[in-house]
Formats: sequence, C-alpha cells, structure tokens
Amino acid sequence: MPLAISFELSDRDLEHFQNAIKAATFAAGSKTAEEVTSAAGKLLEEASNLQLPDFILSRLDKLDALIAMLRDEGWQLPEEDRQRVLSALVYFADPNDIIPDSVPVLGYFDDAIAIELCVRELRHELEAYEEFCDFRQTEAESRGLNPSAVGRADWLANRRSELQDRMHRQRTRDFGTGYGSSSGFAREGYTSSWRPGLLRVR
Repeated sequence: MPLAISFELSDRDLEHFQNAIKAATFAAGSKTAEEVTSAAGKLLEEASNLQLPDFILSRLDKLDALIAMLRDEGWQLPEEDRQRVLSALVYFADPNDIIPDSVPVLGYFDDAIAIELCVRELRHELEAYEEFCDFRQTEAESRGLNPSAVGRADWLANRRSELQDRMHRQRTRDFGTGYGSSSGFAREGYTSSWRPGLLRVR
C-alpha cells in the first residue's frame, strides 16, 4: 500500500542546500568539464544498481538529461549555455556532499533536492532539450533511421535553432540577465525519446 509523505523546505532549508552547492562549486573549482560530467555520470551509474524511490529516480532522470545535453552532438549547446549547465552539475562532483551516497537510499536524498534546485534554474533548457529529443526520435523513425545514429544531421538544424532561440527568450523574460531562480518544478516521469543518457533505470 503506497504511503504519501509531503514536506516543504523552508527558506532556511533552501539556504542550507544553496550554501552546500556553493561550497561544492568552490571545492570543485579546478575540475575540468569532463571531470564534472564524469562524476555526475558515476552517481547515475551507481544509482542504476539500486532500488530507489520514484521521488529520487525522477530527479536522477533529470540529472541524466542535463549530462546528456552536454554530450549530445546533435544538440550542439552554445558555450555560454554549456557553462551554465556545468555550473549546476558541480555539486555532484563533490564527494563530500550533505549525505554520503554510500548511505543506502538516503544517500541520494540530498542529491534529489540539489537536482530539483538545478531543474528550477534550468527548466527552459530542459524543456527545449526534451522537445528536441522528441523531434529527433519522430523524424528519425519516419526516415527509417536509428535516432542514436543521426549525429549532426542537417535536418536537425532548423528545429534545434528554433528551440534554443525560444529557450534564450524565455530565460531572458524570466530572469532578465539569464541567471536567477524560478518557481517552476521538475515534471514527473521519464523521457521516452532517445538521448545519450546513462541512467539505466527509467
């Protein structure tokens, strides 16, 4: 029988997590982009071998999407946007996060909250990327192609440009300078379209 537990993070709670993310950013300041994404990817690979609550899995799926958008040659994320996503991933490159990942199940609880904060910040990027993955999947199948094999196909260019332009407009509208926090929440559920992801449990 399912048990519903809801809780609310106060401003003080959020400040605690935001300070932890800032500390992780400082600690990982010398890490390369590949080291940051590899560390976040390692977290996903380890999580794939565990039985985790849906609350955590749905957030890990969003982390998988953030990593994928950096590695996806078809998406070709502009450098400024890449740096924004990398900055959000730095927390997961810190081995000394709030709850060690070695603690069964609970070790991923703080990661899930940190991901939720990242998703609020990067919701327009995630929405645009998910639409791009849907478009690529549909178009590839209509052409008799495997979406994992289309790479930088010319027919992706127009849709990619449209989605990235919309992403920038929405971000400017919401945040002004392109930075800030949003009141939006992560959408539940997992993507059904192909992306170069790492999470095996979907």
